Amino acid sequence: MKEALLLFFCCFTLSCSFAQDGEKRTTLGLDFSKKELAEALKNTDKTQILVDKVIKDKPTAINVAEAILFSIYGKENIVKQRPYESYLIDGYWLINGTLPQGWVGGTFLIIINSTNGKVIKLTHGK
Repeated sequence: MKEALLLFFCCFTLSCSFAQDGEKRTTLGLDFSKKELAEALKNTDKTQILVDKVIKDKPTAINVAEAILFSIYGKENIVKQRPYESYLIDGYWLINGTLPQGWVGGTFLIIINSTNGKVIKLTHGK
């Protein structure tokens, strides 16, 4: 029993010592970030996205769209337009809100490039 408690205590102590501490993190800093931005803007002919799609599935597309829409139109307004229609067509996510049948009003429409995450259209009807 004592050995089991000692083993537990040792394991607990070791696991706590490896916990993340926000103040003991290596950061690259503002100068590094400025350099990376300048390099990315300068080298537009290079492939800088090393995956086929940044937004590869419907849940991710909806999360990205909601983050943008909530900040512009308000969370309450956009959430009322659930469930959303969402389609991946030719590499673009088209997501729009819906209204209950018989309701009059407008909904949002957002079109996002799945390869790079760029919003190519964003509207909201009245």
